[in-house]
Amino acid sequence: MSTCDFQNVHLLQDEEKNIILHNTNLMLKNFSTEKRIIWALKNLPNVQIMSSSFGIQSSVLLHLMVQYKPDIPVILIDTGYLFPQTYHFIDMLTKKFTLNLKVFRSYISPAWQEARYGKLWKQDVRGINLYNMINKVRPMNEAFNQLSVGTWFSGLRRIQSSSRSKLQYISIQKNIVKILPILDWSNKKVDEYLKKNNLEYHPLWKEGYRSIGDIHTTKKYKKGMLEEDTRFFGLKRECGLHES
Repeated sequence: MSTCDFQNVHLLQDEEKNIILHNTNLMLKNFSTEKRIIWALKNLPNVQIMSSSFGIQSSVLLHLMVQYKPDIPVILIDTGYLFPQTYHFIDMLTKKFTLNLKVFRSYISPAWQEARYGKLWKQDVRGINLYNMINKVRPMNEAFNQLSVGTWFSGLRRIQSSSRSKLQYISIQKNIVKILPILDWSNKKVDEYLKKNNLEYHPLWKEGYRSIGDIHTTKKYKKGMLEEDTRFFGLKRECGLHES
């Protein structure tokens, strides 16, 4: 597998593209997480970035990535509705890891959005989808365009939800090569890594949260719930950033 295969993979016919992705996923499955990152940094197209929601276990991939590419741009999508604890967590990790943080936001302020549309998250699924489009998807697209992104590292894991259970280590999204180095990690492995490296969970972990998003669409985990039920009132799991 050569670098040029992935630099031009989006120009290939679907059949050729699928063969390359299939073979690479088979290879990455047998790699350690560290080897996946090293391989990707060497072989995947520039500009290489990672995204982070600075959620419950975000310290893991941030810690891994800065060991191999300390200056990698870290994209944060700030909706303006994050928990206060999330903003403090961002500040703490940015300082701790000396992150090259790149913050993107909607050009429509939260107050202006509410004036135009009302509280979209209190409406139906269509309202939630519009909210996510305005506050997450469009700002992320702007980040990709401004930074001329070629490769996207993300910390998604299969165990997080049914919608993520069939994800692959490497894929093409919006003509960007997307790689998920910790895709196969269990919650136990995450916990062990955090403890071994003296890393922090998000502050709201201790208060019973298992997945953190915006303050008005996130609720505490209760016995019998799935992790994905704590987001968007159980109506949906994904905000649109990780959908084609």
